[in-house]
Amino acid sequence: MSMSDLRPRRGGKKAFQFNMIVVGSSGLGKSTFINTLCGQPVIPRRAIEDPAQCAVEKTIAITPLTVELEEDGIKMQLTVVDTPGFGDNIDNSSNFNDILGYIERQYDDVLAEESKIKRNPKFQDSRIHVLLYFVQPTGHSLREIDIELMKRLNTRVNIIPCIGKSDTMTPKELADFKKRVMDDIRFYGINVYDFPYDDEEDDEETVQENMELRSLLPFAIVGSDEEIQVNGRLIRARQYPWGVVEVDNLKHCDYARLRYVLLSSHLQDLKEITHDVLYEQYRSEKLSKLEGLAEKLAAMHVQDGGQGYQ
Repeated sequence: MSMSDLRPRRGGKKAFQFNMIVVGSSGLGKSTFINTLCGQPVIPRRAIEDPAQCAVEKTIAITPLTVELEEDGIKMQLTVVDTPGFGDNIDNSSNFNDILGYIERQYDDVLAEESKIKRNPKFQDSRIHVLLYFVQPTGHSLREIDIELMKRLNTRVNIIPCIGKSDTMTPKELADFKKRVMDDIRFYGINVYDFPYDDEEDDEETVQENMELRSLLPFAIVGSDEEIQVNGRLIRARQYPWGVVEVDNLKHCDYARLRYVLLSSHLQDLKEITHDVLYEQYRSEKLSKLEGLAEKLAAMHVQDGGQGYQ
């Protein structure tokens, strides 16, 4: 796949609002990735913490940031939700609940709006369309925290796994690690967004493209806030003693492919799955619980001989 092959598909231009959440342990380049994606320093560099504070239990800080981008001449609002503090504690169970709670609250807001007789025409739909989960480039396999987080959230949000700071691995190490990660995902029954396609309904080009993108999972990500000069050109890259890693070079990492997926080719597909599948499932569960509660209260009322509410 070359840059000229990165073509919009599935009506990507029709969507003007897109919401994503970025999750992963500290030090994996998530902030740099967000700044690179947005093309501006929306998240400042974080100061190195006082070592004396490292043992102090931290709370996750869920921070939505909205920027306006222009893709193929079309303006779009991109909201990126950052989650600094994730995975920094010995017990990270509260982190899972915080992120899950945030995602479900966005669904609750839409459900409440849908229930109104007169809806707000300026209502902002803040449902999360995709969660980018950054895995540490350990070269081994998924950690317990990775498995637990994705298992808890895979029924609520599209998950795309990524390897942060993938330039710390050799090409062979990276290929082997990608395979181990996907083997773990399948073994633990984790549902990730794997670029679904239908052999009968989709055209050959779409099937081929999705097969290729699926084979790249998890995406190998390298980010850079800075531009350096390479062969007389200013490019986003990371300089090392042994050479240069170009952020937008398809041979060096998968950043350009992921950006294409998020902001162009699969944007609409991610939004449709969020609304038609994930939100509808949540909505059905929520309404069923409310219906069950109403029936329970009615039964209690009958048992009280109709006197319980007087």
